[in-house]
Amino acid sequence: MLLSVVVPVYNEEATIDEVLRRITETPGNKEVLVVDDGSGDGTAAKLQSWQDHPQIRIFRHPRNRGKGAALRTAFAEVRGDVVIIQDADLEYDPCEYSALLQPIVDGEADVVYGSRFVSEGPHRVLYFWHYVANRIITMLSDMFTDLNLTDVETCHKAFRGEVIEAIRDTLKEDRFGIEIELTAKVAKRGYRVFETGVRYYGRTYQQGKKIGFRDALRALWCIVRYRWRD
Repeated sequence: MLLSVVVPVYNEEATIDEVLRRITETPGNKEVLVVDDGSGDGTAAKLQSWQDHPQIRIFRHPRNRGKGAALRTAFAEVRGDVVIIQDADLEYDPCEYSALLQPIVDGEADVVYGSRFVSEGPHRVLYFWHYVANRIITMLSDMFTDLNLTDVETCHKAFRGEVIEAIRDTLKEDRFGIEIELTAKVAKRGYRVFETGVRYYGRTYQQGKKIGFRDALRALWCIVRYRWRD
């Protein structure tokens, strides 16, 4: 089985080397598709040291377009039997891949979400209002998709390769609305969605956290939009 790990990156010079080291050290046959989404810090320079790694392919956007745009760039190039999304900020650890992959390998799931809210492991405690917003967005998304997810905004998601192949040309969202759009489209097509607990190492805004209030509003709009539009 070939695993495609998709890594959207924007201004992550402090963590990009470590996340790529952890990804490449996970067991199994894999390709790693890194999309530098117009970083303005030292990310591009750090990525140069990885460009000859046999498992890694690097793509670059000349300007920042958003996480959704970075994922679309990578999805167009993936070759794997399974595709995992891995953010570059280390809020999610590549050591969790086995938990995400198991329901797919067992033939039970087409899509697996790594939930921050069903894990029994330790996690950093941060931002009450982020938690409230996430729960509201997840509840509304579940109402419109008829799923019962606990964490629609999780950044650790795994898909069978054929799922990505089926939906990638329909994806439209450039920013964090991509999380809602992906969920709506896999639900609409009747794919089997599983959830498993993952550990979460949240960052503060001082440490580089990027999602904000405007992204929450966009998520609400996307919940409604993709209920009736593909």
